[in-house]
Amino acid sequence: MTSKLMRVVEVPQPGGAEILQIKERPIPVPKAGEVLIKVAAAGLNRADIMQRNGHYPPPPGASDLLGLEVSGTIAEISKDVNRVAVGSEVCALLAGGGYAEYCTAPASSCLPVPDGMGIVEAAALPETFFTVWTNLFMRGKLSSADKCLIHGGASGIGTTAIQLARAFGAEVCVTAGSIDKCQACIELGAHHAINYREADFVEQVLEWTDGKGVDLILDIISGDYVAKNIKCLAVDGRMVIIATQGGLKAQINVLPIMTKRLTITGSTLRPRTVEQKAEIADELRAQAWPLLNAGKIKPIIDSSFCMDDVRDAHARLESGAHIGKILLTMS
Repeated sequence: MTSKLMRVVEVPQPGGAEILQIKERPIPVPKAGEVLIKVAAAGLNRADIMQRNGHYPPPPGASDLLGLEVSGTIAEISKDVNRVAVGSEVCALLAGGGYAEYCTAPASSCLPVPDGMGIVEAAALPETFFTVWTNLFMRGKLSSADKCLIHGGASGIGTTAIQLARAFGAEVCVTAGSIDKCQACIELGAHHAINYREADFVEQVLEWTDGKGVDLILDIISGDYVAKNIKCLAVDGRMVIIATQGGLKAQINVLPIMTKRLTITGSTLRPRTVEQKAEIADELRAQAWPLLNAGKIKPIIDSSFCMDDVRDAHARLESGAHIGKILLTMS
């Protein structure tokens, strides 16, 4: 198997979607603790666009190919792997390499395709579920007594965060950029949705909470949203920053942080160690996968493109018009 070639999507130089090319490479060989996956589909993420543009290089030792999450069938395992078997259908979190017909992944970052879910659909799970779980629950300490604000409610992260927060009893407010997106968030379970293009979300959040503010904010925007978020937080509130779509720098007044005893934190997922990702995977298996198996929550799929149409897939993601995840199928 490892002597054969596979089709991959390459980024020959930084640039727009038009520079993406279909090439051939040798099928990779799994190292200790890894499996080889015959990829059914890969999920698209904004990190892919950042890497394509030359702004987000893969961590040391990771594949230079795009793709941070896949679903597929285990084709080969290294000798020390015993938690998954050849032929198993899984979805997996990667540090890179998902835009290919085959990829390697740590066995500890693989999770089974949930009951009743198609193998392609499962490619929408790993990046959003790992990200939301570690930031909303492990870092943000979300509880059933909390009111939370989720920015980008119609994104892959947002649609996952709404469902998980609701499943664990929290009240949810979201921001989104259109009436249709707000309506989609409400249909997923959000209690309140704010069209940030038409309303001041700070005023709306304070009105929704009777002036108290929210307990937790999941922020994918950063930039000038940070100061606005501080105004939205209740006493002992927490803000978790996970992306910087609005810019890397923020100017803030620190006095409310002190007087309201706020916690501001953030994280990135891709550079974390295999062991750290395994811990998140174990929590997901115990806490979130039963909800997926029971059909109580599900990934929201915006659209699916074949590998040959990868440029169109990236254009769709960059347009911002999508609701939920965009997938890239390999056959």
